[in-house]
Amino acid sequence: MQGFARLQRSGLSNVRLVAVCDVRQDNAERVAGEAEKLLGYRPKIHLAIDDAVADPEIAAFDVVTEAFSHLSVVLPALRAGKHVLCEKPLALTVRSCQALIDAAKAGGAVLATAENYRRDPTNRLAKAVIDSGVLGPIHLMVQTMIGGNDRIIITPWRHFKDKGAIGLDMGAHLTDIVQYYFGPFEAAFGKGFIAEPIRRRQEKPEMQTEAYLKRFLEIPEQITATGEDSFTATFTMQSGLMVQMAFVASGPGKGYNQRTVHGQRGSLEIFNDRTGKAPILHTAEGDLSGQALADKVGFALDELTQTLYGGVSYELDWAETDSGLLAIEIHDFAAAIMEGRPPEVDGEGGLTAVASVLAAYESGIAGRAVSMDEVLSSAVSTYQDEIDADLGLLPKSNAA
Repeated sequence: MQGFARLQRSGLSNVRLVAVCDVRQDNAERVAGEAEKLLGYRPKIHLAIDDAVADPEIAAFDVVTEAFSHLSVVLPALRAGKHVLCEKPLALTVRSCQALIDAAKAGGAVLATAENYRRDPTNRLAKAVIDSGVLGPIHLMVQTMIGGNDRIIITPWRHFKDKGAIGLDMGAHLTDIVQYYFGPFEAAFGKGFIAEPIRRRQEKPEMQTEAYLKRFLEIPEQITATGEDSFTATFTMQSGLMVQMAFVASGPGKGYNQRTVHGQRGSLEIFNDRTGKAPILHTAEGDLSGQALADKVGFALDELTQTLYGGVSYELDWAETDSGLLAIEIHDFAAAIMEGRPPEVDGEGGLTAVASVLAAYESGIAGRAVSMDEVLSSAVSTYQDEIDADLGLLPKSNAA
């Protein structure tokens, strides 16, 4: 909702929120109330996806439910010819992602995947630097996020395999950045694993609303994880570039974060997404960052991003930073529908972001490198078969 409001405040909005839908009436009422405060009008409410799909005023859906519900929520909309912007990860398996893509084609609908990190001005600049050739031939990308504790990450479902555990949930962000920078994946060698088998509830928050505290206390004090919270992989891109990636949500104390690109003429240091810190180009001639770096590679932000952020580096609070990225992806989705073009991240882009993480998992089970062709064709799918059987995409007997 903050994303819709931020887009409206930009003066460049191309959408109107006509309804909200949630199976919980209290959720639907709360969001409609937020919309009334932020947008100046109250959207109608639906309590079932079938009712929303049947509403002739609704042309498109922005689906922000958890990934394990995407088949039941997104498929009816697409089959009815309604356009869908679907949160990442697009779905939990290759087969389920493909089911959504097929439904969009059959319904003549636009399917977009909500990948917000790539829309950060800092990543737009990083992409421009990579494409400019100033690094010379590129040898390697390194992406590392290591560190954490044994606490439940946001919600319990992010630690269950059949719900879309944090390894995939966060991993799809990271692999989308890689494919944004460098194009298609070719192969993966790696593994997924559970670094913290027992997860405990976060410390009780202070100064929160009564409703927030009630929901907090609904979270179990302790859960046993069944889904991967971590993975490591070496990816080979179709270009031949090697990418080393590690996401390990464990290890108290110091955290380790790195996103760097290394070439013959220098390296590019890219900072955490949504921090506003511009990448730094390191070369023999010295360091270059911010607007000077943008000028060197001839880069300028598009009108909406410039309006929202003011430049390639920025200092905004968290809500403004995050809602701006959502505003950009919502705007692109609506523009794609009106202009008859694909969105920046379509269903295929959502699929390959998921499939590359799953390729690391499948590699660990197979004990060898696996190609993306094997994963995308489901020739290699041992990790996914149980999930697909539960989703009704495979007979139960086919699952290990």
